[in-house]
Amino acid sequence: MSQALDGLRVLDLSRVLAGPYTTMVLADLGADVVKIEMPGTGDDARAFPPHVSGESVYFMSLNRNKRSMTLDLKNPSGRELFLELVQEADVLVENFRPGAMARLGLAYDDLEVLNPRLIYAALSGFGQTGPYSPRAAYDSVLQAMGGIMSITGPAEGQPTRVGTSIADITAGLFGAIGILAALSKRHETGVGQMIDVAMLDCQVAILENAIARYTATGVAPGPIGNRHPSVFPFEPFDTADGQLMVAAGNDALWARLCAVIDCEELADDPRFATNPLRHENYDAMRTALAEAFSRRTTAEWQRLLDDAGIPNGPINDVADVVNDPQVQARGMIQTVEHPTAGETLLPGIPIKLGATPGAIRRPAPLLGEHTAEILSEWLGQSSARIVQWRKQGAFGSGG
Repeated sequence: MSQALDGLRVLDLSRVLAGPYTTMVLADLGADVVKIEMPGTGDDARAFPPHVSGESVYFMSLNRNKRSMTLDLKNPSGRELFLELVQEADVLVENFRPGAMARLGLAYDDLEVLNPRLIYAALSGFGQTGPYSPRAAYDSVLQAMGGIMSITGPAEGQPTRVGTSIADITAGLFGAIGILAALSKRHETGVGQMIDVAMLDCQVAILENAIARYTATGVAPGPIGNRHPSVFPFEPFDTADGQLMVAAGNDALWARLCAVIDCEELADDPRFATNPLRHENYDAMRTALAEAFSRRTTAEWQRLLDDAGIPNGPINDVADVVNDPQVQARGMIQTVEHPTAGETLLPGIPIKLGATPGAIRRPAPLLGEHTAEILSEWLGQSSARIVQWRKQGAFGSGG
């Protein structure tokens, strides 16, 4: 079955997370993603633990469906080969610090001359402009600077890092969206363009209503634990044997919730009649609900709330998620056979396209595994010529 991005050629110079996440999304949807790696060491993430049979599972989780070739961009032959590949590419993705590609003579302005159709996506901590542009950055730094840590964690507690690398991942997702938008425009104009995605920008973009609340009140929001800042009740409650997340997002759901937990008097209580009133009288509401939820087990409450159409769910750990029947039914846990590490569990593809579905076609590549194959397919290079490139040091020691 064909895939949505069949035939799209992507040069991936990125490493670690933000850029590789962008190119993984494209690869999952069918793009031919060629990962250009530094000879000898490759992507920094190859060194990140844990390792299975010498292969990083961190790296494997972000680089499926890609092919790897090593190329020494500081070697004249390596640079020459790279420029030939650029002429055949649709998209280039890099996440070096701004200025690094320009020092190599490989910035967008240099490459668009060779390939005016090229879409060049540069992901970085702070973007290509602004006073912070030259600064180095990692996810935790951007979470701190972008405000999300200040509204995460227990009430009255310390600012807390989100449990996944949300700054990298959101930049990766916005990077993929930008590339797809640029491809759409290129169908009309025949011309590519530069895409500048900054991790800090992406953190600001996902602050949701926090900026609006600051604008309205003049007070910077702080952490409030697991409750919602604007909707009540919208939080976990202790049950007889665990916890259950409950989200009664409107007044009709509130009335139904009160009936299910045998507390109809709460629905009639004028203190709780509307969401703003439940906000004003939050402590009293919380106390009444907590007492009610303590009477039954999590599973019992789930059945009752599901029957009433009230959103709820247990607080799963990762093992629970991997084995969840809904997650399994949606194909969101995939077993992939790696040539060195063996069977590996990976998250599935969340975009379910009806006619051109994505697929995990291959595991993450070994370093330089596909160098000769790519040069043959993309550039029509003969085996003899590839041997010459190797002797000239184009691939370093990994090709």
